[in-house]
Amino acid sequence: VCAALEDKLQQLQRESVTPDVITFAGNGEPTMYPEFYDIINDTLVLRNRYFPDTKISVLSNGLHLNKKEVFDAMRKVDNPILKLDSAFDKTVRLIDRPNTPGYSVATQVELYKQFQGNFILQTMFLKGTFEGNVIDNTTEEEISAWLGLVRELRPREVMIYTIDRETPVRELEKAPIGVLQEIARKVNEIGIPTIVAG
Repeated sequence: VCAALEDKLQQLQRESVTPDVITFAGNGEPTMYPEFYDIINDTLVLRNRYFPDTKISVLSNGLHLNKKEVFDAMRKVDNPILKLDSAFDKTVRLIDRPNTPGYSVATQVELYKQFQGNFILQTMFLKGTFEGNVIDNTTEEEISAWLGLVRELRPREVMIYTIDRETPVRELEKAPIGVLQEIARKVNEIGIPTIVAG
């Protein structure tokens, strides 16, 4: 990973292209990789060498923050982006299907609090049905409870979005852009900047 990243950064430097951000994301959870801590350290060294103004972002579901190395690595990046799609365990289980039997929103919130607000909270809003269960985290009850967690966590920024591609489940629908904008308005009232991706 280190060698491939260095090759790419050298190529960008030769082409006089400065990346805004180096992002760890993709199909799966980046923090599950056994050498995640070392990769972040290598990335920081290379970033500082080639493009010191470029930010490093990691999109994470936060399930592995209870591991010291994962938490320490996430504290080092410029943009730790942590996902939380509902204030209710049942809704998160339906949307995200965490494969951790003991998953709870309360546990995630306690882990996120360790960042002392220096993180970006990311939430996907949607509705529909899945395996006979209604999913809708845009209801008044859902949004009110979620806003309570936003107030408690005080992230430096909130990113809200909806489904942006075909899902394996046809019964799921995008949250309308107007709904996302109204949620963003409520977050802004708390005093936290919000990015909306329709």
